[in-house]
Amino acid sequence: MDRIIGRFRRFRRLFILLAVLGPGLITSNADNDAGGIATYSQAGAAFGYKMLWILILITISLVVVNEMGARMGVVTGKGLADLIRERFGVRSTTFAMVLLLIANAFTTTAEFAGIAAAGELFGVSRLILVPVMAVVIWLLVVRGSYPVVERVLLAIGVLYLTYIVSGISVHPHWSEVIRGSVIPQVQSTSSYFLLAIALIGTTITPWMQFYLQAAVAEKGIPNDQLSYSRADVTVGAFITDFIAFFIIVATGATLYGHFTPDQLGHLQAGDYAQALTPIAGRFAAQLFAVGLFGASVLAGSVVPLATAYAVTEAFGWERGVGNRFSEAPAFFGIFTGLIVVGALAVLLPGVPLIQMILISQDVNGLILPAILIYMLILINDRKIMGKYVNRRWTNVVGVATVAILIVLTGLLLVSSIPGSPLGG
Repeated sequence: MDRIIGRFRRFRRLFILLAVLGPGLITSNADNDAGGIATYSQAGAAFGYKMLWILILITISLVVVNEMGARMGVVTGKGLADLIRERFGVRSTTFAMVLLLIANAFTTTAEFAGIAAAGELFGVSRLILVPVMAVVIWLLVVRGSYPVVERVLLAIGVLYLTYIVSGISVHPHWSEVIRGSVIPQVQSTSSYFLLAIALIGTTITPWMQFYLQAAVAEKGIPNDQLSYSRADVTVGAFITDFIAFFIIVATGATLYGHFTPDQLGHLQAGDYAQALTPIAGRFAAQLFAVGLFGASVLAGSVVPLATAYAVTEAFGWERGVGNRFSEAPAFFGIFTGLIVVGALAVLLPGVPLIQMILISQDVNGLILPAILIYMLILINDRKIMGKYVNRRWTNVVGVATVAILIVLTGLLLVSSIPGSPLGG
């Protein structure tokens, strides 16, 4: 009898875990978008394995920050935007939403830049592909069955697992990989600091925090199942950065040292595709293009939609794709506006696609501290969280993440001053 009861309990825990899984895994997968791939690839191409230690620290921060968001979603049953309005009032809410709109306008532009870059690898002009995909994404969410397409696009994102195989196949110097992972190797240049900010900004994004907490809250997970939600976001964070780790290893092993500093600033999607050559051969560019396209379309759908939900939730406006445009004008207006802005920005003559993608991640990194400060104040408020407030070590990691971003920004500004000892 005890054995039967034990099996029943194990099956029950497994069933609960499967029911709770979703928000953390989906959010983390969507985060491996055009911006993520370009930033991790640039880190490997420009600095080899010397930025891996930053990724290890970012992974710890990502787990902690996402767990805070999931915990607030479970305990309060509300999204982050809703809590900001209730706790800080309309003025602070407006400030947070303006930051979110700015960050997500750049992020949406990066997704369309990823679509354009993928199309060019197949010989398709951005002038054709970008407008077509803008309309498809709009119809996909507004008129179509978005959840079905989301699962298909997430499956395409599995192609980035090939970076793991590729990173092993090129036989990197594992001693150097380990050294780069555990020993900080800081370079006093503006390009290093800017890329460090981009690494944080592409891994812990502002939109991710709003989307994740809202998705957890919508599931209505009870407090006694919080541990399963924690498992969801923790596994998602590790999967995301495990892939990111091998993207840096693969590009570091195949691209690092093969370009001058000036050439590094003008790398294109085809250059990053070389990292897949060990397993894909002459089809490396096509494999890279398919994965980049799928990831960009997924995030190009999720980011504008998450933004529309967050802003309308913050101000109590009508929202939801099930409504008509006349019933939820703000919701559909924000969603449509971000798609139009992102697509038009990419269509401007002479726009460097990869550079635009990297800039978007820097913007995310610069805006992120303000969003994290809101989260830290909220999750330490006992009136909101009760006994589920942060533990001391969680606050240490959260505050350290904010402090590091502020320090990096300061170093970046100093390094940009002519004659600065950090310049270069």
